[in-house]
Amino acid sequence: MAASDRIMLGPLVGAIDQGTSSTRFLVFNAKTAELLSHHQVEIKQKFPKEGWVEQDPKQILQSVYECMERTCEKLSQLGIDLSNIKAIGVSNQRETTVVWDKITGEPLYNAIVWLDLRTQSTVERLINRTPGKNKNHLKHKTGLPISTYFSAVKLRWLMDNVDEVRSAVHSGRAMFGTIDSWLIWSLTGAKNGGVHCTDVTNASRTMLFNVHTLDWDPELCQFFDIPMEILPKVRSSSEIYGLIKSGSLTGVPISGCLGDQSAALVGQMCFKDGLAKNTYGTGCFLLYNTGQKPVMSEHGLLTTVAYKLGRDKPACYALEGSVAIAGAVVCWLKDNLGIIQSPEEVEKLAASVGTSYGCYFVPAFSGLYAPYWEPSARGIICGLTQFTNRSHIAFAALEAVCFQTREILDAMNKDSGIPLKQLQVDGGMTNNKLLMQLQADILCIPVVKPSMPETTALGAAMAAGAAEGVRVWSLEPEDLTAVTCERFEPQINPEESEFRYARWKKAVAKSMNWETTEPLNGNGETSIFSSLPLGFYLLGSMFMLIGAKYISGLKK
Repeated sequence: MAASDRIMLGPLVGAIDQGTSSTRFLVFNAKTAELLSHHQVEIKQKFPKEGWVEQDPKQILQSVYECMERTCEKLSQLGIDLSNIKAIGVSNQRETTVVWDKITGEPLYNAIVWLDLRTQSTVERLINRTPGKNKNHLKHKTGLPISTYFSAVKLRWLMDNVDEVRSAVHSGRAMFGTIDSWLIWSLTGAKNGGVHCTDVTNASRTMLFNVHTLDWDPELCQFFDIPMEILPKVRSSSEIYGLIKSGSLTGVPISGCLGDQSAALVGQMCFKDGLAKNTYGTGCFLLYNTGQKPVMSEHGLLTTVAYKLGRDKPACYALEGSVAIAGAVVCWLKDNLGIIQSPEEVEKLAASVGTSYGCYFVPAFSGLYAPYWEPSARGIICGLTQFTNRSHIAFAALEAVCFQTREILDAMNKDSGIPLKQLQVDGGMTNNKLLMQLQADILCIPVVKPSMPETTALGAAMAAGAAEGVRVWSLEPEDLTAVTCERFEPQINPEESEFRYARWKKAVAKSMNWETTEPLNGNGETSIFSSLPLGFYLLGSMFMLIGAKYISGLKK
């Protein structure tokens, strides 16, 4: 298409949305927030051992390049001039940990994904070192419990168990980062001058970051025995970090960076104290804006940095409730049980019965996150009868997502002292209307879904477009685009909701203390004797065998 035929739409902003299951690149009109084009690539997860979840950092990077190029092709086909793209923002799966060699640019191990459980023995060892064996020992600085969820223990495991990582750290060649750091470093030149940085929202998920000073904390790094030299520089969520060095968008600044849940909070325009959003993706994440003061939870929630939209702007904080398994339970029904052929089928299957018929499903595949932080829990399905069929299990799986959100919301209401009057929602699962109605019924408050569902990418684009030196997107309240929404009102009486919720809590109690993780050796392997009943059985069998041989010897 000739240059004279290209459409000039005013400034555009791109957003890289790198999630657990897919990578996307989206382009928005900075004046109207309209989504113009996008491309998506699925990301493979690897499960080398039970509880281990990994991804290939090079595949993630390649998926970003592919999405950017395909989106640019689509824009060109629409006659849109690529020179209109003035900035790019990054939104990413948080906590997922990468270590790479700054000389070669090569990853030294697969990325360890946020819901990976291999570090449980590392976590227990660290907790045992604290006064009173207290998992909240670092919470006054980090806002977080010591848990497998966060990056510091994943990095500690890599340094303890991977020779290449340990060697690179000792020789000063190692770089650590969450996915945002790996992408920004790679896109801005990699080993040829790439910018090694992260933003405050991602840094606040590592357990190495002090949420009060807004920087890496020497005492925290000492606790985990991690050298500060390998850490990225902490920046705000909205400033120019560097320029894209290759591809169709060469020279465009990367000027926004937010962890995916913070990006969704911004995209939902929850800029005032007391506003909250819940994102339904692989996991489920409820964030409640607490303003410019970090609030420490007394009810199992996390304190996290919500955003810092400029170097000279104040940081805003949030209380967060994190659920490990939400959309992932639907994938489990498809991939592991085979009771559905596609994720979309679960709504139709569940709607065909309209009830779980007393069946409750606690999908604690990675233990339980907020508000319990109980890694020993494992998934259970209970309340089964001969009448129960796959439709009831599908319904129970959707209810499980809603019950887990209710538990977090209850904790959030206690911490804030102000009950939430409605819940703003986003994420892929919100396309399931049955799920949204169930959520309203179980919470007993309205659920509000924006008609433009790409709020995570939108938040990253807003941060990038508003950065100093770009300034194509205004975040002033009077300039923010009004959002049309779909609203789901509760349709059952509160008594029924409370009855079902009480049964759910009973099921959760039965899922607890299922697993122990005393390591057999330094490789993080679990001893078979960590299961007490099995251990007693095996020891008893051994003694009986020895006794039998002894008795038979006497008879001779």
